[in-house]
Formats: sequence, structure tokens, C-alpha cells
Amino acid sequence: MSDVNDRSLANVGEKRIEWALKEMPVIQGLMHRYAESRPLQGVRISGCLHITTETANLARTLKAAGADVVLCASNPLSTQDDVAAALVDKYQIPVFAMRGESNEVYYQHIQAALDHQPMITMDDGADLVSELHKTRSELLPNMLGGTEETTTGVIRLRAMAKDRALKLPVIAVNDAMTKHFFDNRYGTGQSALDGIIRATNILLAGKTFTVVGYGWCGRGLAMRAKGHGAHVIVTEVDALRALEASMDGYRVMPLIEAAKQSDFIISVTGDKHVIDTEHMQVMKDGCVLANAGHFNVEINIPALQALSVSQSRPREHVDEYTLKDGRTLCLLAEGRLVNLAAAEGHPSAVMDMSFANQVLAAIYLVNNKGKLDNAVHSVAAEIDHEIARLKLAAMNIHIDQLTDEQQHYLASWQEGT
Repeated sequence: MSDVNDRSLANVGEKRIEWALKEMPVIQGLMHRYAESRPLQGVRISGCLHITTETANLARTLKAAGADVVLCASNPLSTQDDVAAALVDKYQIPVFAMRGESNEVYYQHIQAALDHQPMITMDDGADLVSELHKTRSELLPNMLGGTEETTTGVIRLRAMAKDRALKLPVIAVNDAMTKHFFDNRYGTGQSALDGIIRATNILLAGKTFTVVGYGWCGRGLAMRAKGHGAHVIVTEVDALRALEASMDGYRVMPLIEAAKQSDFIISVTGDKHVIDTEHMQVMKDGCVLANAGHFNVEINIPALQALSVSQSRPREHVDEYTLKDGRTLCLLAEGRLVNLAAAEGHPSAVMDMSFANQVLAAIYLVNNKGKLDNAVHSVAAEIDHEIARLKLAAMNIHIDQLTDEQQHYLASWQEGT
């Protein structure tokens, strides 16, 4: 059983999935390796993920490793309907996801994924684990654990753990070096700008481009915007990150000051109402607002609506709000993840490493059944290093090895100057 928009799109989706796989050599290798050993044989996995070509190849790898996989969407606007159709018709993987689904249907689909009675959850924002704890707690005793892909989701899960509300072990895939160093920085950097450019077709060169939040996603976005010739401003609440942004060559200031001069303001924080009424009241006419964080709460959309007298849609992913004083502000992709709602998400080459972490983390949960506390756990260092080695090998890049003498020197303290 599945619930997708248009199964006639399956042939198109299959071609795009296979195209993406060409840029995912680590996933290809794991798919072939585990098709023989099948370490996930009989393990039921429910994934609440963005239904993209890359996610399809993750699901194929999990299935090749023996898992019984069901997917639902982690965002109402991130599903690629042709991919959803291909997963169902070409790869026999049940999917509950439709682009543009209502919030009501979105949560119905999460419940459908939980009906699978998963032993492992894979989350992109912690909605699946959250619903599991709130409405389906009877499933918890039979679970091995879960994995979480996003910064936002890890924040939510750590809050649950702090409150002793988390009732299963979860591996923070987002915190793996081979994930956030590359996916968050290079993936978000490229794909968020891709979404902004596709949505607006506005030249970035010479424009003032404000990045709200200088985490790994913000770093990538600022770097790519600078490469396009934009004048980049960074706003932060963390002194260390603000200092780093300044030394990386960006102007740093409070958002209320940046709002007065920005042509683009992009939020990448994982927090609520970061762009709020006070900022909108001083923004330039025509300022473009977008969100590159997971949930559509970073921009206070009800506040924007309250300040407006009319709204129009001049382009597919642009909502233009006319304010009471005559200024216009442009909201992209309804305030949802701009890289997935207005573009295709991260390039396959970086998702290759992120999803390799997902596969190996699932196997780690199976191999460590009953040994892990109900907490948020880091990805094992050996997994991180294995993925890095596999990626380098696929890129035909070779590195040096320590000699025995060098290893001994690094492990000793007796030898000095």
C-alpha cells in the first residue's frame, strides 16, 4: 500500500534515480557489498525523509541489505512525485508522500509509516520520532533505535533527551564529519542558492545578501553567495561564530541593521521567528526572504501577512506581499526549505556520504542491540573514517600513511625537542 500523486511518472523517476546513482559511488559500493551479507535482513525501517532521487538510492541500498523499508515525506513541499512513483512501481518500496500535501495529510502519512511497526526510524527533522513518542508509544519496546539527518532534528532530540522523554537510542547522523562538513556546507551552499536563483532569476552580483546564522549551512551559503559576487552580511547570536564570520571576510551586524540594507535575507538557524515583525518593518522595498532551515517557522509568516494589504504570486515560488506603506517583500517557497521546495535539494555527490552514514548507522544499531542508552549518540569514528576512505577511493585520490616510527612518536611522550 502507498499514497503518491501520479504513478504514471514512474519511468521518468526511474531515469532520474539512476542518473543520481552515478554521482553516489559510496552508496553504490555499499549496495553491492550488503546485497551479499544482508546485515539488515528482516529489519523494518520507516524513513521520514525528503523523497528525492538521492533518498531513493538510500532506500534501494537498505532494501538490498535486507531491510523492509517504508518512506514518508519530511516536508510537504520536498517530495519529487516522479521519484515517489518510481519507488513504488519500479523498486517495490512503499511510499506515502505527495508534493503539496496538506499538514493533515502530512501527518496521516507519518502515521502510515509508523503502521509499518518500524524497528529503526530514519528522520529528517525528528517528526517521525516525535509522533512515535506522542501517539504510538506502544511501538517503542520493539525498537532498536533511530537516526537523525538534520541539525534541527538533533536539536529537538537533545531537548527530548534532556527532559528524559527520549525512549530509544538515536544516532545523530548530522553530526558525522562526513555529513555536516560536506552536506551542510557544500550541499546547502549550492542547493539553497540554486533554489533562490530558480525562484527569482535575480542577479546576485552586486546585491547585499544577508545570511542569518553561521553554522555549517550558513558558512556554505555565505561562501557561495560571495562567489556569485554578492556583498555578504552575516548575523549571529553566538560570539565565536560571529568572530569567525568576521575573520572569514564578512560584515557582521545585528539583523535589525542588516534588514535596512539587504536585497536578500536567508535564515539558516533551526529556530523560530528569527526574521520577525521588527525586521520586516525596516526592510528595503523588494527584499527577498527565504528559509534554508528545516521547518517553515524561521520567518514569521503570520506577522508578514498581518503587515500586508495584498498578496500576489508573480512567479511559481514567489509570494509578493504589499505592505500598508506600499513596500513589497517577497517570500520564497512559502517559507519552506528553499533548496527543496524551489529546486532539487543537495547534489547527489554530497548526499552520497550522508546516506552512507545512514546505512552504516542502521547496521550499527542492529549490531549493538540492547547496548545503547536512550540518548543521542554520535556516529562511531570508524564509520566516519570508512566513508571518507571510500569517497576518496571513488575520486581516485590517494593520501599518505604514517610510518611505524611516526605512529610510535605520536603515541609516546618521552621524546621531546
